[in-house]
Amino acid sequence: MTSSIPTNLESENPAIRTSSLAKSFRSNRALAGLDLTVPEGAFYLLVGPNGSGKTTTMRILLDLVRPDSGEVEVFSLPPGSRGALVRAQIGYVPEGSVTGYEWMRVGRLLEHHGSYFPSWDVKYAQSLAEALDIDLARRLKKLSKGETRRIQLVMALAHRPPLLLLDEPMDGLDPLIRDRVIEILVAHLSETPSTVLASTHHIQELEKLADHMGVLFEGRLLSQNSREELHRTLRRYMLEVPREWSGAPELNDAIVHRNGSGPEIAWAVWGEPEQVAHKLKDSGATVRNVTALRLEEAALAILAGKEAE
Repeated sequence: MTSSIPTNLESENPAIRTSSLAKSFRSNRALAGLDLTVPEGAFYLLVGPNGSGKTTTMRILLDLVRPDSGEVEVFSLPPGSRGALVRAQIGYVPEGSVTGYEWMRVGRLLEHHGSYFPSWDVKYAQSLAEALDIDLARRLKKLSKGETRRIQLVMALAHRPPLLLLDEPMDGLDPLIRDRVIEILVAHLSETPSTVLASTHHIQELEKLADHMGVLFEGRLLSQNSREELHRTLRRYMLEVPREWSGAPELNDAIVHRNGSGPEIAWAVWGEPEQVAHKLKDSGATVRNVTALRLEEAALAILAGKEAE
């Protein structure tokens, strides 16, 4: 079970805050009481399976979709009434690859997009286009999904916004370009301190950049924590247990995922490692090994535990 994993992330200056955010599309519930907190300056990785509500969350932050209920703030501004001002502070890579300007050449699109942002850095846009092997003379309608994604990355970064919303930013990119995008993001954030909310269901692609992670499932956050807290508090315990072992009832609410049926089992458990190990030993189990989890492993354990309920 995942009920013991904290979902309340404390931040004195959140760049993004939602409270009880709900949204349905006809009979499809996209968000079901989302309480999201993204600290200012964080690289927050929002992970979850397809259909978990990641894209809907991004579109509500941009005021492209209105929630049915709940509250949302971006830099203390409500997108519903201050949408233009909010969007001016955001660089956005959408999930889809359609730009709406398929008849344009790439260079003209960047000029057109940059005209909406007083902070648009022409030289930086050019250097990004070169680094991503973008042909400015090509027409958008002739581009592949991956080529369009590279252009969207330039459009998001070149005005150096204080907030980046990256919805599956690696989608459609080949491995070489993915590595280059990581390098570009690292350089960008070192030169232009920003808050990043990046959604993905391929965690390993952005794991090295993330310092916070939220796990989204069916429109609800199962957890949201700093990388440090997850690394310290969510561990995998390799256990050897006797026959007819009755488990560790004191840890029931802290067990995130159970794997195996004995005599050797692996549990992912949330809690202070020394205390968890002590309770396991008291239950009659022998603790063979304790390991911290990478963000991808932690997210998969949390999701697997939820799906097994």
